[in-house]
Amino acid sequence: MRAVGGALGEMGKKSGGAEDQSGQAEVKQLLKDLAQRDEMIKNFAAKAAEEIKSLGQISTETKSALEKIASDGVEVQKRLLDLEQKMARRAGGEQPRVKTWGEVVAESEGYKSLVEGRASRSGRIAVKAVTSAANSAGVLVPAERLPGIVVAPERELVVRDLLLPGRTTSNSIEYVRENVFTNNAGPVVEGTKKPESNITFELANAGVKTIAHWIPASKQILDDAPQLQTYIDMRMLYGLKLAEDQQILLGDGTGPNMLGIIPQAAAYQVARNKDGDTMIDVVRHALLQVRLSLYRPSAIVMHPEEWEAIELTKDKNGTYIWSNPTLYNGKNLWGYPVVESMAMASGDFLVGAFNAGAQLFDREDATVEISTEDRDNFVTNMLTIRAEERAALAVYRQASFVHGTFPTANAAPPSGE
Repeated sequence: MRAVGGALGEMGKKSGGAEDQSGQAEVKQLLKDLAQRDEMIKNFAAKAAEEIKSLGQISTETKSALEKIASDGVEVQKRLLDLEQKMARRAGGEQPRVKTWGEVVAESEGYKSLVEGRASRSGRIAVKAVTSAANSAGVLVPAERLPGIVVAPERELVVRDLLLPGRTTSNSIEYVRENVFTNNAGPVVEGTKKPESNITFELANAGVKTIAHWIPASKQILDDAPQLQTYIDMRMLYGLKLAEDQQILLGDGTGPNMLGIIPQAAAYQVARNKDGDTMIDVVRHALLQVRLSLYRPSAIVMHPEEWEAIELTKDKNGTYIWSNPTLYNGKNLWGYPVVESMAMASGDFLVGAFNAGAQLFDREDATVEISTEDRDNFVTNMLTIRAEERAALAVYRQASFVHGTFPTANAAPPSGE
């Protein structure tokens, strides 16, 4: 309560005037009343403890007295809060309301003289222009601050959702992968030596990688705009996922980078292309290449520009062959879902068994941490906001993924078809 009284006293000094002096006096009286209430509660609490000790319960008289004291105290606290808010507004907590033109006219001396009969039947009433100029009474039309923050567009992140999920408590993932299987199984004549087959293995390792970033922020702005804190956290997490999307597809495995799917994928066998093949045909050839590796494809990933080119493919009569502009036909080619990703280079495609050929292991989920213990943050009232995650990508069978580039010359069917 001492802190409340001090704060209100400071407001009285800033605003001044007899009205504020009266308010301070009322504050002092309310604080005095609260102190008396606290003392009465203390005395009755001691009395109640004695009654419980001697009688086994609190008497009705003592219980009623405690309830009345509590009720009176709530009323005193409410009055104190109301007074604090009034004095805060007088100290500059609220901007003055701009008078309307009607109020200016009604309060003018000319209007009062006219209605009281002290002037002729007509009179001149001076109304100063109420504008947003500095010497005006205020802003005629105060700017309306809309709630929330206009969010920047975000790229759709889809690659993680295609993969097998996993978790780990280690700093690396090791797995034994079959390298070469030489199968010499066959029928044999009784009493002869059986053929020998051979399998070679290799030990593969997928290290846990850290993806992180940080930004500085003013403590005051985050205190004054709590919603900004939530927005910053959201954008920081999005930044992590954006980098993760890139790493899963394109990481080169050097230093802190993951070894992504595309650097490990089998190259598309361009010998499969035939004269007149379109982008649609190339995708079908790539699906077969994955299927011949004894895996079943689960998705096709390409840049949005390539998917647009496929959807806009027309026959010689100018009719769309793949979609109807008036209907949503879904994103699929040859029965497999098509996933558009801005992480893919324009002109490239990736076909694969995402649900079996690779797995993403989370070591630490994405988190946002805030600290003042960084450089001179403490003395400058700055905060450091850091977002971080740790994960490992294991590509079990490189041949289950096929990466290639569409032949630009054959993006659409020949005009003669």
